[in-house]
Amino acid sequence: MSSDYTPGGSQSSAETFDPRIDGPWTHRDVSANGGRFHIAEHGEGPLVLLVHGWPQFWWTWRDQLTALAEGGFRAVAVDLRGVGGSDRTPRGYDPSNMALDLTGIIRSLGASDAALVGHDWGGFLAWTAAVMRPALVRRLAVVSSAHPRRLRRALMSDRRQIAAADHLLGLQRPWVPERQLVADDARVVGDYLTEWTAPGHHPDEKTLLVYRQAMQLSNTRHSSIEPYRWLMRSMGRPDGLQFARRMRRTVKVPTLHLHGAADPVLLTRTAAGSGEYVEAPYRWRLLDGIGHYPQEEDPDGFSRELINWLRDPEPDR
Repeated sequence: MSSDYTPGGSQSSAETFDPRIDGPWTHRDVSANGGRFHIAEHGEGPLVLLVHGWPQFWWTWRDQLTALAEGGFRAVAVDLRGVGGSDRTPRGYDPSNMALDLTGIIRSLGASDAALVGHDWGGFLAWTAAVMRPALVRRLAVVSSAHPRRLRRALMSDRRQIAAADHLLGLQRPWVPERQLVADDARVVGDYLTEWTAPGHHPDEKTLLVYRQAMQLSNTRHSSIEPYRWLMRSMGRPDGLQFARRMRRTVKVPTLHLHGAADPVLLTRTAAGSGEYVEAPYRWRLLDGIGHYPQEEDPDGFSRELINWLRDPEPDR
């Protein structure tokens, strides 16, 4: 993984870690959907809202913030509810509510719409937001993420995908996962990030330290995994079934789907085919030699692919 921005010596421990890491961007908080959300913002132009996955926070988009700003866009990376510098609320971690967080942020930023870019769980929420509030999503880009109905199907019936995502089952236990996530200075967070990255692109120790420290911020250990508890526990519940029915509605905006061919967590066979839920130009790109974190494993290539697509007035199917 590549980064030109790492915390300085004043952020050398979890006790002093500040998720508002310095860079060419600016930090501020915005209010949306009953919560307060931290954002990092850079550039001017059409809004591009960047949404992180797990176990990360806004900082995963540090290279894209700069590239998008230089490319003529207003790039905003958000900390999801319960993570980084955003509010830790006692509830509200289901995808419908978290998608409304994102569309509320778009409105709070004074924009009429945004290109929504989501990685991992952020991609799951981006799919959801494009269905729930289509007028606010100008374009959709999803990374290392399957359409929610594809993922649901795979987690119920595909043994290979179930095995690849076995950490999700481990997160269902009460309290034990929280303790394991922060044990030994959140060592397991570094293990996940390394194991889920393709060989040759493994993060360096400074990068791992940032994510390990971020997980140790107050109550992040709990709130960051609540969405995955909802995902698995709702499979047979009325709220989960209702969400699945809602997601039958097709996405009607141009969609870019980027996926690492070496992703060991979200298998290509699960992500591929998500285009059946897109009733608009849909571009699928399988990235050779890349794992679960394309935006960090090949930041220049990823940014180039994203910006070229954002600039394309007629993205192809």
